[in-house]
Amino acid sequence: MKNAFLIVLLAVGLVANGQIQTPQASATASTSTTVGLTDVKIDYARPSAKGRAIFGDAATVVVPYGKIWRTGANGGTKITFSDDVKVEGVAVAKGEYLIFSWPGAAEWTISLYEDIALGGNTGGYDKTKEAANFKVKSEKLSEKVETLTFNIGDISADSKSAKVQIAWENTSVKFTIIADYDAKVMKSIEASTKVNPTNYYAAAVYYMDNGKDVKQALEWMNKAMEGNTTPQFWQLYQKARIQKANGDKAGALVTSKASWEAAKTAGNRDYQLMNEDLQKTLK
Repeated sequence: MKNAFLIVLLAVGLVANGQIQTPQASATASTSTTVGLTDVKIDYARPSAKGRAIFGDAATVVVPYGKIWRTGANGGTKITFSDDVKVEGVAVAKGEYLIFSWPGAAEWTISLYEDIALGGNTGGYDKTKEAANFKVKSEKLSEKVETLTFNIGDISADSKSAKVQIAWENTSVKFTIIADYDAKVMKSIEASTKVNPTNYYAAAVYYMDNGKDVKQALEWMNKAMEGNTTPQFWQLYQKARIQKANGDKAGALVTSKASWEAAKTAGNRDYQLMNEDLQKTLK
């Protein structure tokens, strides 16, 4: 009987102290990517339409035009940059910011807010704490987005820029982030080549691909290959590209052919094809 009483007490204690877990009305989400050398991350809560009209002028919409919106649910939406960036042309220091917006039919105003402690409290918004304030065009989506979604995409070929998209219901807006990594790379080249001369290879390719001093690129590539009795096919291919950029087509052709032969020996068909394409431009 005593044991039964203890079991009952234990069960009552578990009920009293336990917590019932239920799904959040607006689930939390996170999206991130690297733009150039800069990490960009967005943390937000995702409300769903649930049959409601989201944007507009009517009194019944969830987000009225022209009114400040926390651009999400619960504590608002936070964006983080690991380096200094430009957002729609405005210089923004690395760090964490809240995203606030004022939606409109054809255009939105968006701001990045410095005081993340404000959370979703739009009533406490202080314009002096804006890190950036800009306008972007609104677009209509052909397919409905039921749940608020942030995307980071449209990354440029040189990886220096990307677009953040806000999509909900039938509306989409995008703003541009530019992360110029050149100064960071140049500093890294100076430091890393002193530590390990083989890093001259990456430095040479960077100079070539980014329209910098191709004579310096050739000098660095030769340094990277010094003492290498059997140059690798990828080294030879990049050297041929740099020779071509320096106006030495004849030398580039010889180097590219050597790269092709080395790639064939290694069984790398990709570099064979790349060299074949390069050689067409050298004759």
